[in-house]
Amino acid sequence: MAQHTRVVVVGGGYAGVTAANRIAGAPDVDVTVVNPRPVFVERIRLHQLVAGTDDAVVAFGDVLGERVRLVVDTAERIDAAGRRVELASGAVLPYDHLVYAAGSHGRVADVPGAAEFAHTVAELADAERLRSALAAAGPGAAVTVVGSGPAGIETAAELGESGVAVTLFCGGQLGPYLHPSGRRVVAKRLARLGVTVVDGPASRVVAVRRDAVELADGRSVPSDVTIWTTGFGVPDLARRSGLSVDAVGRLLTDETLTSVDDERIVAAGDCAAPSGLPLRMSCQAAEPLGGHAADTVLHRIAGERPGPFVMGFFGQCISLGRRHGIFQFAHKDDTAIRFHVAGRAGAALKAFVCWGTVKQLQIEAKHPGRLRLPASFADPERRRMLASAEQGVRG
Repeated sequence: MAQHTRVVVVGGGYAGVTAANRIAGAPDVDVTVVNPRPVFVERIRLHQLVAGTDDAVVAFGDVLGERVRLVVDTAERIDAAGRRVELASGAVLPYDHLVYAAGSHGRVADVPGAAEFAHTVAELADAERLRSALAAAGPGAAVTVVGSGPAGIETAAELGESGVAVTLFCGGQLGPYLHPSGRRVVAKRLARLGVTVVDGPASRVVAVRRDAVELADGRSVPSDVTIWTTGFGVPDLARRSGLSVDAVGRLLTDETLTSVDDERIVAAGDCAAPSGLPLRMSCQAAEPLGGHAADTVLHRIAGERPGPFVMGFFGQCISLGRRHGIFQFAHKDDTAIRFHVAGRAGAALKAFVCWGTVKQLQIEAKHPGRLRLPASFADPERRRMLASAEQGVRG
């Protein structure tokens, strides 16, 4: 009887589920996903959970293939030399190949009082606590959102549409990713929802108190509930395990997504730093990276040489409540262009994206390897960046 190859996937997010489903399509391979929660979290819907318009979770049985085993536990350490993952429960999972897809989490900046008094929306438990805090604060509570990226804009819009008095402190420019024309659309919609937008250098929050936020210009603004949406970090599992990481803690890999320390470990999603040049943290990048991490593992199992990953961006999609949104199109290198779709059409596109991310997982579960980006979709700017970095090392 042939011995099966054991693959452990650390993390059951967009990247981890994609990788697990694709690998499980191969014969004589046993795939185990380790995840701390018993449900799949749609992170791109967590602002909806906060406002009570969606629960932001999907049963793992709906997105994982039948041949994938789920272990609800937390990975505490990766023993690369012994090829095993040590879990919080005390259990140990041996592996032949490991996919590191531990994801990311919200990170409150080193601002006085932020850790004690500010809420985040980056994880399920955080969003649930925030929803409870908003309910406890009651109607008429002053709510402050800190951060002008997609998470901040979506959270402010979702709450504003539900009648909450929201002030959005940008700490700089509103929607810095957006093209100026798209930024004007977002600002106009937020104003119609009753969201007060404060931008520019003076809008930087320098301290958080239980009932207020303090700004860089010395003002103190009342805030019954403060929501911090700027800044993300990654789990320190790779660092704790003695693997090479970047300054943030992302696992350092080559362009095949293979760890620079161990060819039996590959990384995907927010916690991966291929060639030290990580992609924007997003589900848009996570699923293709998860698919390629799986392909790298499958090539190695077959004794073949894996190739570099293919990735290019479409743009950024932001909901502005349930009835409006914006899809900001971009070059493959993730820089915005003038063209965007807004209003109800933008909301429809955002809804399609949210539905589509889960649908892609389901397709991979039933038809592993069906969804692949063509080589023509590779970002040519990344090749130039890699060539420049290599030249710098040689110089």
